[in-house]
Amino acid sequence: MKTLRVTLVKSSIGYAEDQKNTVISLGLTKLNKSKDHNDTPQIRGMINKVKHLVKVEEIG
Repeated sequence: MKTLRVTLVKSSIGYAEDQKNTVISLGLTKLNKSKDHNDTPQIRGMINKVKHLVKVEEIG
């Protein structure tokens, strides 16, 4: 299974509350911090919701 490395590159301050909660659910708490997730449809949907705040890299 592929792994995705998600990095928070822009603050969620000033964005809707549901987008802030999505960033937290992805495990991203500080700028430039990364978290690895399995490539599932649920994670892809969360990433798509906050794609303007994160950078995604495929690993393996």
